[in-house]
Amino acid sequence: MVRTQTCPASAFPPKSPRQSCLGLCSGRRFAFNQAIWPSRLVPSAVPPFNKEETVKVSVFGLGYVGAVITACFSRQGHTIIGVDTDAFKVNQINAGKSPIIEPELESMLAEGVQAGRVSATSDFKSAVLASDISMICVGTPSQADGSIDLTYIRRVCENIGEILRDKPSRHIVVIRSTMLPGSIEGTVIPALEKTSGKQNGPGFGVAINPEFLRESTAVKDFYNPPKTVIGAQSVEDYNQIAELYADIPGPKVHTDLRTAEMVKYADNCFHALKIVFANEIGRASKALGSDADEVMRIFSLDTKLNLSPVYLKPGFCYGGSCLPKDLRAITAAGRSQGVDLPLLSSITQSNDAHFASAFRYLMDLDAAPIAVLGFAFKAGTDDLRESPVVKLIEELVKAGKQVRLFDRNVSPDRLIGANKRFVEAHLPHLSHLIVGTVEELTAGAKVIVIGNGNEEARHLLPSLASNILVVDLTSGGLKTVTAAQVWRPCA
Repeated sequence: MVRTQTCPASAFPPKSPRQSCLGLCSGRRFAFNQAIWPSRLVPSAVPPFNKEETVKVSVFGLGYVGAVITACFSRQGHTIIGVDTDAFKVNQINAGKSPIIEPELESMLAEGVQAGRVSATSDFKSAVLASDISMICVGTPSQADGSIDLTYIRRVCENIGEILRDKPSRHIVVIRSTMLPGSIEGTVIPALEKTSGKQNGPGFGVAINPEFLRESTAVKDFYNPPKTVIGAQSVEDYNQIAELYADIPGPKVHTDLRTAEMVKYADNCFHALKIVFANEIGRASKALGSDADEVMRIFSLDTKLNLSPVYLKPGFCYGGSCLPKDLRAITAAGRSQGVDLPLLSSITQSNDAHFASAFRYLMDLDAAPIAVLGFAFKAGTDDLRESPVVKLIEELVKAGKQVRLFDRNVSPDRLIGANKRFVEAHLPHLSHLIVGTVEELTAGAKVIVIGNGNEEARHLLPSLASNILVVDLTSGGLKTVTAAQVWRPCA
């Protein structure tokens, strides 16, 4: 007699019959941009079915994400078994009806059920044994202190693991839920290994495939994603999961588990940041008599700097003659008008905290001298005004560190105007710190700080020995092969 195993109801968070937060970000609906993503879905949003069945997938959690991917993957020709402890959702799916409100979803589910590619059950065991891949889409709600609750993830993984103990073929467990970096290694893998008796890797595969779906446009988002990210431990697992997206456009990224876990947080934090930024600029504009809508419309026309990857590479602090001054001006204007601008006001505080982390790191090093290669605000200029590297040099000198400098574009004798006044105020001993060549700079130095991405830095790195420490403060880091040890503030 074969014992049928089902998951206890506590493995899933309770939901009302017509609503679910499985895999949802509560801010998504507010990030919806009507101008860019119209709510009316045109027929071409769903591509025609044109391939044979290729992959069998069990989807755990038939809330928003689970229901959408069940319909969309089945439309791609895959066989999907939805799993949920909520009888209403299971019955809805099996009847070809949608458990949630989402344009086009119900007709796609009906088509999948009629074609035999979609079914739903509360029986974990039959679903896992009949599939090659399990996708987990259960909720990861916030706890009272704001931390993430992985209770439902852990319970589902424990149940899947028990079934894998007796499954002869290798199975891949893919997390679609949003989880912090380290969650797979700290929660998912231990739960699966404990209950399956198998080892991660040879016994089963684990991956994370974050979702980027928005309410009311989820079907369109599935078929037109900004990217498909798969964090997998092996190329073989990645390829098997990527087969599900064979006909889906856009870049497909194979990365490590922790990076894939973090990507969704980077996305959602940036979306929230954009909303708050637009609102704060709007409040400041209104107080200063500007048209907030027109300001942001013109702002959005700039796809070279404003709406682009520029400035989105981790590195060192911002500085220069414009950004610090203009931030001070707009926040001071807000205060004078009684307008609270907490986001804009906190930018300087965050920048200072980033500066402090690099300064503390260099202070803790027992090495002299510290050689700084490139300290102008940008490579190819001699502008030192509010250069964060100049500030770093100033603080190191004040703290008694021996510092040596070289920047081929900077000569104290050629500094004029505001640039000269800034140096006289902040680094009056500049001429005593500067050396004439890269060779003089690096002679005997065990620590080399790359302040900007100038040509000398790129030529120097390949020649450095393994006992040299390079502190790379450039945006995005210098992608140059070197035997030296490399430390970056964000990597």
